[in-house]
Amino acid sequence: MLARRRHTLTLAATALGAVAALGLGASPAAAVVATGDPSDDRHSRIGQLLQRGSTDLRVATYNLSLNRAVAGELEADLSNGDDVQAQTVAEVIQRADPDIVLLNEFDYVPDGRAADLFRENYLEVSQGGADPVEYPYAFVAPSNTGIPSGFDLNNNGVVSGGDDAFGFGLFEGQYGMLVLSKFPIVTDEVRTFQNFLWKDMPGALLPDDPATPAAADWYSPEELEVVRLSSKSHWDVPIEVGRSTVHVLASHPTPPTFDGPEDRNGLRNHDEIRFWADYVSPGKGRYIVDDEGGRGGLHPTEPFVIMGDQNADPLDGDSVDQAIDQLLDHRRITDPLPTSEGAVEAAALQGGASAAHVGDPAYDTADFADTAPGNLRADYVLPSRVLLKVRDAGVFWPEQADPLSRLTGVFPFPSSDHRLTWVDLRVPGWTGWIS
Repeated sequence: MLARRRHTLTLAATALGAVAALGLGASPAAAVVATGDPSDDRHSRIGQLLQRGSTDLRVATYNLSLNRAVAGELEADLSNGDDVQAQTVAEVIQRADPDIVLLNEFDYVPDGRAADLFRENYLEVSQGGADPVEYPYAFVAPSNTGIPSGFDLNNNGVVSGGDDAFGFGLFEGQYGMLVLSKFPIVTDEVRTFQNFLWKDMPGALLPDDPATPAAADWYSPEELEVVRLSSKSHWDVPIEVGRSTVHVLASHPTPPTFDGPEDRNGLRNHDEIRFWADYVSPGKGRYIVDDEGGRGGLHPTEPFVIMGDQNADPLDGDSVDQAIDQLLDHRRITDPLPTSEGAVEAAALQGGASAAHVGDPAYDTADFADTAPGNLRADYVLPSRVLLKVRDAGVFWPEQADPLSRLTGVFPFPSSDHRLTWVDLRVPGWTGWIS
């Protein structure tokens, strides 16, 4: 177990450049750019070369609601294998068996202790008859949730509580994130953007105070010097898949609710989503600075997968108009459109707000309150068009007649109100410049 634990990567390990090296052909200058007429012999040879030694990869995102009410509670709950909710979400992961998975709402615990406990006591133990699954590599880092800002960010006249933290949370690290992988994480290339300031995004949708005629004045100039864009964090986690490197772009934008007419959470959600759109757009990410001072976005030849609970549906719900369209309509991003039969059934049986939705319920990934906002598409796995070929996609949401529906259920949920969302990709086994 000690060897596996050494691969539980933390922000401190990343800063030290610990453990892993880049792997053959994985540098930013080592990706293929294939252009031209598909009928051209040269283009055909390139395609054959790309497929030689390719790897089939399942990537997934899962908001498993494994957050707790007080600091230390998650670590205590995972210290043995008896926590029923943890058993249930672990079985969901075992049934889906992704090679790489982003877990949202997994409380941050320093040194990866909670991540180790979840792997040892739950994922590596059969749950409900499912095969155990091993993830030798993990990445965790601090979250903005629960970190006091020192300012009255909700403008209620009192400086206290989770609403005045850099990201909503009752303690530091609540609602954090965790990346688990069967493939090596390129430690010294991980980038985090926890400290990036919202005001430093050009054209940021900073909220207005509706009580004043001034624009973008909800936050004072002093507050804007500390208010961070990420409600949790944004991570670029490069992972070696064969001889290729795939960048997992992980985040969990704030829900566009729980505020007032200023819509500060909705606007922040929009700009947290926009961050990745700019990061993968050549020329648009020049303003971005990571937590180590590195500037700029992702090299345009690097394959990536944007993953996470984005808290935004393209047609329904409370998010700012076209917030998620910044990714879904992006020319460098593929939307695999994962579906499930369980989501269609749930929308029909539950009715309520879902009955008035414009979007196709087959795409829903979250079973929210029937009154408002209803079931929504909130969770996304969005691969780049560069190098990555989509083979299949789906949402783990069984119909009620399926015995596995015991893992998703109805409110109060045995696991989470979100559903694991997965995409199967083919990653090329060869990378290199072709002139």
